Formats: sequence, structure tokens, C-alpha cells
Amino acid sequence: MTIGPTPISLRSPRAIAGLVILIGFALVPLVASYAGQSFYVTVATRILVFALAASSLNLVLGYGGMVSFGHALYVGVGAYVVGISVYFGVTSGWIHLLIAIPLCGGIAFATGLICLRTSGIGFIMITLAFAQMFYFLFVSLKQFGGDDGLPIPTRSDFSPLSIRTNTGLYYFTLVLLFAVLYLSWRFVHARFGRVLLGIKSNPRRMRMLGFPVLRYQVVAYVISGAVCGVAGLLLANLTRFTSPAYMFWTVSGDLIVIVMLGGIGTVLGPLIGAAVFLILETILSGYSEHWMLGLGLIIVLIALLAKRGLYGAIAS
Repeated sequence: MTIGPTPISLRSPRAIAGLVILIGFALVPLVASYAGQSFYVTVATRILVFALAASSLNLVLGYGGMVSFGHALYVGVGAYVVGISVYFGVTSGWIHLLIAIPLCGGIAFATGLICLRTSGIGFIMITLAFAQMFYFLFVSLKQFGGDDGLPIPTRSDFSPLSIRTNTGLYYFTLVLLFAVLYLSWRFVHARFGRVLLGIKSNPRRMRMLGFPVLRYQVVAYVISGAVCGVAGLLLANLTRFTSPAYMFWTVSGDLIVIVMLGGIGTVLGPLIGAAVFLILETILSGYSEHWMLGLGLIIVLIALLAKRGLYGAIAS
């Protein structure tokens, strides 16, 4: 039996559904302009940002079997890179990226070396503990707003590109997400991805075969943290605000739910999961202040009826 993803035909229902979804997201600003509802672009951008963060989590959760409950840490750090940089007058988005990617990757490397010495509930609790440590650290930074957060007066400057308009930010985020989704597909079909899947299936056997299990896991965790930091950078540009709340454990929980809703271990699952989760949140919150109860019931129904997630349930 081979370890790895099942090849998908370009004419399969899953491939056709994925193509339709990607084209649909590419047309969102046009539809919003035609309908005169610019709010749609903001909601769709938020979906893309969370899909990017969930895709980074899916790399370690879906393919590596590492249930991280601390990915909100990297979302928050990426957001604060923008907020603190702009606070000191540095508005270049390229500099923000050059800071956010190695910083989040470095934090992931340092924490991953500790977290990955354990597994199961131990790994979950340690990743959660690190995220909460950084949460309280940024709460204590009164110079940058503390618990109240830090307003960002201007968006990052990605000259010659522009994200000053909501449409510009949307397409910039969409291109980055498409690039990550493509690289995720290439990753899982490459040797590294197959080894990671083997470690998820049977780490002891992979270790006996001579594979450095910890090294593969740490590398995957570092890549995941760096990509999640980019999502945080984009979230700060969307809201023009950053807060320790971005690092709170509930954000990590939302990302796990998004991955499982869309289909754990599938390339497009995080995008579909983010769309369903955030659209339901937007609709239900408009009807009742107890919208989380309704959202929870719907998630339970989806989990019972589509155990492989919404995208995973589509025939390949």
C-alpha cells in the first residue's frame, strides 16, 4: 500500500467543483460592483485571509497529524509586525513581509523544537501555552495599545502594487492564497510531503526506515508558522487594526474547525471551510446575539453527514 494522496482526474467532480469555486472567488469584486454591495468584498477578503491561515494549519494538521492549538500566535505576530512597523513610520509592505516571514518562522522553529518532543494531548497543550504566553506579553505592551489594541492609520505599501483599496487588497490576498494552494498541492505530491504523510501514519516505522522524523516535522511546522504570519499581516491590513485578541486560543480553535469543515488533508478544504464558517457567522449574527448556538448545531450536522469535510466528501 502506498502512502500519499489519491491522484485526482481533471474531469472528476472534485476537480470541477474546485475550479468553479476558484473562478467564483476571482469574480467576487465584479459581482459586488454590479450588485452595489461593496461589503461583499470585505467579507470575501476575510474569508481568503482565514483560508490562508487554515491552509498553513492544514499543512501540519492534515498532512503531518500535528494538532496545533497555537496557530493564533502566528496570526497575531504577523498582524503586530504591520502595526508596530507603521507605528514607527515604516509603511513598506515588502519590509513587513521580510520581517513577518522570518520572525514567525523563527518563533515556530524555537517553539516547535520543544512542542514536537511530545505528541498527542501534550503537543496540543504546549502549543496552546506558547500562544497564551505571547497573548499576555502583548497585553502588557501598553505602548502599543495593550489590551485595547493598536489602530493602523495606513495599509502596507506594496509598490508598484497597491492594496489601498479594498479591491486591490482582495486580489492581492487572492493571488497569495492561490500561490499557497498550488504550493500545497506540489508539496503533498513531493517526496517531503509523502514522508510527512508516512510520519503521520506510523512515525515509529518511518524512524526505523532511517527518516529523521523530528527534522521533517520541524521544517513543516516552520513553513506553517511563516505562512500563518503572512495571513496575520493581511488581516491587519484588512481591519487596519491589531490586537492581542488575534492571538487568543479561540482563534486557533476557529482555524481547526475551518480545516475540519472543509476537509482535513485536502488542498481546497481550508478555503471551503473558511467560506462556510464565516458566511454562516455573518448571516446568523444578524439574526440573534446567540448566533454561536446555531452555528454550533450546523457544524455538528456537517460533521455527522460529511465526516471527511465538505470538500473531502465530493467524489474524486
